[in-house]
Amino acid sequence: MKNLLCSLSFVLCATFYVNAQVDEAWKESPSLSIYGFADLFYVYDFNEPEGDLRQPFFFNHNRHNEYNLNLGLIKLGLDHSRYRANLALQTGTYANDNYAQEPGVLKNIFEANVGIALTANQNLWLDVGILPSHLGFESAISLDNFTLTRSLSAENSPYFLAGAKLTYQLNDKLEIAGLMVNGWQRIQRLEGNSLPSFGTQLLYEASDRLSLNWSTFIGTDDPDETRRMRYFSNLYGQFWVSERFQFLAGFDVGAQQTSKGSSSYDFWFCPTLIGQYHINERWKTALRVEYYQDENAVIIPTFSPSGFKTTGLSANIDYAPIPNLACRLETRWLDSEDAVLGPENNRDNSNFFIGASIAIEFMEILSRK
Repeated sequence: MKNLLCSLSFVLCATFYVNAQVDEAWKESPSLSIYGFADLFYVYDFNEPEGDLRQPFFFNHNRHNEYNLNLGLIKLGLDHSRYRANLALQTGTYANDNYAQEPGVLKNIFEANVGIALTANQNLWLDVGILPSHLGFESAISLDNFTLTRSLSAENSPYFLAGAKLTYQLNDKLEIAGLMVNGWQRIQRLEGNSLPSFGTQLLYEASDRLSLNWSTFIGTDDPDETRRMRYFSNLYGQFWVSERFQFLAGFDVGAQQTSKGSSSYDFWFCPTLIGQYHINERWKTALRVEYYQDENAVIIPTFSPSGFKTTGLSANIDYAPIPNLACRLETRWLDSEDAVLGPENNRDNSNFFIGASIAIEFMEILSRK
């Protein structure tokens, strides 16, 4: 109740402050845009798993020998100098797999939020609703990423969060944010959990060739009676070495209490390195190396005595005849210390698969400011 009252007080104070700053800018007409995206894929897994899902820890392109829609979405965006709003609806295997814990139509909501500027110069914003996660360097929209399939770090940290986000643009290079959310990738709060979760983000764009990001999460994914605190840090940098070559280096590390009130913790971590080379205006290629260790099965459940210790390598080739359409091909190999790869009835120490995708996006401005 105390946290709820604090949150309400904060929102009311922010609203009263903004109302006091009303000027001619509020009378401007907002712009309305529509955005669409579709990612059609085919994957052949040489381990030939039975059933629908290839891997329990993948939530994108996770079907074998099947043509399917990974993600299709339509989004309406409202943009004004003093407020903004987004509503995006989704379907596809990504929505079915990644939102499985959300009831009813909630799993079809990709994004739903409203933001308001708290200062006249628009350097402080409050956004509330279902938001893209501040954690990680990859999004659910494949065209935004260096590789076709998602890295182990992205697949096993939140893609979305539900709550409030306060963002402050300190200057042209530095942005900071604080969040209060319902939990670790949850729209609806876990039943029996009364504790909100919190997050921070620090984004430093030193130049158009270098950006650094550090994001954190503090909270729990348990009900009150068994509450284990979870602490997570996501650090990454994106570097343009030349006009054609860029690379991304990331490191995730997390800790969770072994039991409620315990002073001992279970840890997991994941380093990732991805390099992308622009062959020409239409062709790109990418290489990725990664390692994920979750010895105590905090994030990736296993029944192995050594937990989840997996190395991954992948190679990617992309062809984009126009900027908003891409044909992508990827080969990916995973190798684990124990037989933890694949569905329960077909687990192995290694996994090799080939994936292909055609993805397209569009945006249209329906009305301008």
